[in-house]
Amino acid sequence: MKFGTRIIHTGREIDPTTGALSVPIYQTSTYRQESVDHFGKYDYARSDNPTREALEETVAQLENGTRGFAFASGMAAISSTLLLFSPGDHLVVCEDVYGGTFRALTQLFSRLGVESTFVDATDTAAIEAAFRPNTKGLYLETPSNPLMKITDLAAAARLARERGAITLVDNTFMTPYLQRPLDLGCDVVLHSGTKFLNGHSDVICGFAVVRDPELGQRIRFIQNAFGAILGPQDSWLVLRGIKTLRVRMEESQAGAINIAGWLAGEKRVTRVFYPGLPGHPGHDIHGRQASGPGAVLSFTLDTVETTRRLLEGMRLAAFAVSLGGVESIISYPARMSHAAMPPAERAARGIGDTLVRLSVGLEDADDLVAEMDRLING
Repeated sequence: MKFGTRIIHTGREIDPTTGALSVPIYQTSTYRQESVDHFGKYDYARSDNPTREALEETVAQLENGTRGFAFASGMAAISSTLLLFSPGDHLVVCEDVYGGTFRALTQLFSRLGVESTFVDATDTAAIEAAFRPNTKGLYLETPSNPLMKITDLAAAARLARERGAITLVDNTFMTPYLQRPLDLGCDVVLHSGTKFLNGHSDVICGFAVVRDPELGQRIRFIQNAFGAILGPQDSWLVLRGIKTLRVRMEESQAGAINIAGWLAGEKRVTRVFYPGLPGHPGHDIHGRQASGPGAVLSFTLDTVETTRRLLEGMRLAAFAVSLGGVESIISYPARMSHAAMPPAERAARGIGDTLVRLSVGLEDADDLVAEMDRLING
């Protein structure tokens, strides 16, 4: 089946008990057992819930993984998965990683004895140079948030595997519809499912997907022990949201391509970050490992005043944290997604006070361009 068909026909789209076309919401905390000696498949809902299980299997199937795990947020998925590492372990991390991940690594996991080195992951040689004898993991985002930097996933994963390290990739921006890192040799795919997978700005959730069953067993233990699981109501909402993933991504991506092209020709726009533009660094690499540039772009403006006028004046795009909804969302990385990163660290990474990130929704792109033109150019 083509991928658009697989999104609908996942193997878990029909309730096996009743034939219902919607998986039931099993709103329960526990399950009755028939025997002291033989418990059923389900015993306590932190460990397993049929609604959550259907979602986990769906996401795993779309990523071509063997096991999937649903968590209460994207950061719960990331932090729980990082518990794979132990005191004394070292990680190599892309330098412009999401601010919440940077905060967890530098303020929480560093206290647990897990050290991180941040590198320009667009340079495979820089990744290799950062490896140490105790390096156990390589953590990547591509395209990265918010500068849309591109990492060669196959080359990076091969390098890590040769050195006995696992590769973790945050695939939130692309979703499995556009990019599947496990197929490129990576070991763990992470998502803030809050974004495009759910797609309606009404659920907080996260996912981890693996291809290796043994690694899956380790994450399964952490998920159950740490307990940051996704509830059944939210699981059902994400299952429903995923059904429209293809049409949402195609429409939003088409709008992003239109808007990025317009921004690239504007005098008050000093730079556009979008892998769909031919001049974007890593454009060719992205084209080899993904089937589209996605629906998120960033750009810098000429002054802070222009930036403020755009952010505060937009009505067709919500000035808000997050991305990936049916509505366009415009955000300010320096005060939002990367507020947890110290100012000097942000500046070193090029996340300045005139940088804007736009997640393109399902509005007509011409209407968004008209409003942005009025606010930027006056």
